[in-house]
Amino acid sequence: MTRWATAKTRVLVLFGGRSSEHEVSCLSARSVLAALDREQYVVTCVGITRDGRWTLVDGVADTGNGTLPSVPDDGDTVTLVRTRKGPWLVRFRDDFTGEQVGPVDVCFPVLHGPYGEDGTVQGLLASHGVAYVGADVASSAIGIDKRQMKHVFSARGLPQMPYLAVRRAQWEHDQRAVLDEITGTLPFPLFTKPARQGSSIGICRATDADELTAGIEAAYAYDRVAIVEEGLEGIRELECGVIGNAEVQVTRPGETVHTGSFYDYEAKYLAPVQLRCPAEVPEAIASRCMEYARDAFLAIGARGMGRVDFFYVEATGEVFVNEINTIPGLTPASMFPPVWAAEGLEWPTLVDRLLELALDAVSRDGRYAP
Repeated sequence: MTRWATAKTRVLVLFGGRSSEHEVSCLSARSVLAALDREQYVVTCVGITRDGRWTLVDGVADTGNGTLPSVPDDGDTVTLVRTRKGPWLVRFRDDFTGEQVGPVDVCFPVLHGPYGEDGTVQGLLASHGVAYVGADVASSAIGIDKRQMKHVFSARGLPQMPYLAVRRAQWEHDQRAVLDEITGTLPFPLFTKPARQGSSIGICRATDADELTAGIEAAYAYDRVAIVEEGLEGIRELECGVIGNAEVQVTRPGETVHTGSFYDYEAKYLAPVQLRCPAEVPEAIASRCMEYARDAFLAIGARGMGRVDFFYVEATGEVFVNEINTIPGLTPASMFPPVWAAEGLEWPTLVDRLLELALDAVSRDGRYAP
């Protein structure tokens, strides 16, 4: 028996990253690591620092209330290589001497936002032949780009709030014309958001032209395209979990109740939030959300897991699809684990299932010639 021979599945948990959601990724990874059964898995933790360096870590450090964790920058550098024996992790010291860490069977990329949830890491893992949890390269890229995602949802016939996508080049060329088009097309209040960002980072609410201008400028701090979307008063925010590859399962919707004017970054991670699973909505509304969630998941070609978010207008009974998250938040304040727990699938079992789906996906993909 060789040094690495084992009956256990060798799992690489990858977290942190270059995006503005670095800390949220660490929180999600903490939950995933707590759920992994060490009797069943050999777990290797690799954090991605804010500048994109992979480093070997023991886990996610505990932090006090109100303080979010991050990946420390003092560890050895780690890289993934494809060897004759398969995918392998290698550690390098500052003098470039190295040693093997071990093989990888499957990766759980607990990464949110650009350079992690957008197909970049998925492409790296796929090129090295590593099975990984979640959507493939193309689906990840569509899911994170709100402009492209909305195009796909529109083609599928899914109901969405009216919106406009504004390229930075348009804005810088003729700001007045852009503002006139927006205010002539969409009524206030409006929401502005970066096209490729998550965790409500860069989102602003605008009730007049001055706030709209400031919101668009804020969105351009994160991306070259800003989404300007019509807002609704008195909406309820519902979310469905989805898992599966060839066969898809969908949860009943859960509801997020928060204290902010909208569900922004602080409301999600730094303020008290109540998760109601399942949401107290009419059966017809729950069924409609579940149908839309399935359609949204299949529309972008997702696999593994996803969370689909909705706006529910109780007064009119309307449901609008907001977005899909291909690597949903997995923190204690996140909806994805609780909606599945409400269906009887507790978090450790759900993590097992996600790893199984990752291995199943790479097995299915192996049927096709490159």
